[in-house]
Amino acid sequence: MSTALSQRTEYSQAAGHLISLVGVRRTYGEVPREVVALDHVDFQVAPGEMVAIMGPSGSGKSTLLTIAGGLESPTQGSVHFAGKQLEQLSAKDLAEVRRRHIGFVFQGFNLLDGLTAAENVAAPLEIDGVGIGAARDEANRLLTSVGLGDRGDAFPDDLSGGERQRVAIARGLVGERRLLLADEPTGALDSQTGQGVLDLLRSACVGGRGVVVVTHDPNVAAWAHRVVTLRDGRVESSYRPNPTDQFGAAYSSGSVGAAEHNGGVVR
Repeated sequence: MSTALSQRTEYSQAAGHLISLVGVRRTYGEVPREVVALDHVDFQVAPGEMVAIMGPSGSGKSTLLTIAGGLESPTQGSVHFAGKQLEQLSAKDLAEVRRRHIGFVFQGFNLLDGLTAAENVAAPLEIDGVGIGAARDEANRLLTSVGLGDRGDAFPDDLSGGERQRVAIARGLVGERRLLLADEPTGALDSQTGQGVLDLLRSACVGGRGVVVVTHDPNVAAWAHRVVTLRDGRVESSYRPNPTDQFGAAYSSGSVGAAEHNGGVVR
């Protein structure tokens, strides 16, 4: 690791970031047909922070999300989550980190049609060895927290789009999940239902979770504590949509680390 990269990694760890991408570059194919999806990107999320990622199609938004979630590794650079460098973990340990600590919410919901809402939410816990009874109790508690306490026995086909997305959020929060990654979570929803989903995502930050939302919609991004814009695989800007936001105030005071953009660095 270069001296500059090492210094940025040390800064991120000292600042207490929940997740940190340091000097991340992701390419596909080989020269001369190499495609650069991310180009030396630094990106951090602090506990309790909701960050929106914006940018045109092909800017690297979804690639950043999959790398942050440990679904693929960077070509160069490093990813640090809760004190662990993800690309140095074994496949087994990385799968455990994803299963226990990182939740995913997708535009298409990705619920299992043959399972009820409660069974979908409980599934990650059961896979992790939690007893069926305890897993279902936790699933019902989370469904109640997202306003679906009476829909646990319903199958996905019997739920509206908004209800299915709320089930997906509950599944993303189940267990010890510390980071929630959402890819266009409101893209298939009407505006009113979408606002309810965004309120749930924002509320998920309570207690120290980090939330990252990929979106094309500036109205969605306005819900975040911080907005990061990508273009051509690089960070173009980083700003706080509401400077008086409580978390934003913590950033400007320096208690977490001022949000800034400097040569692709977002802190």
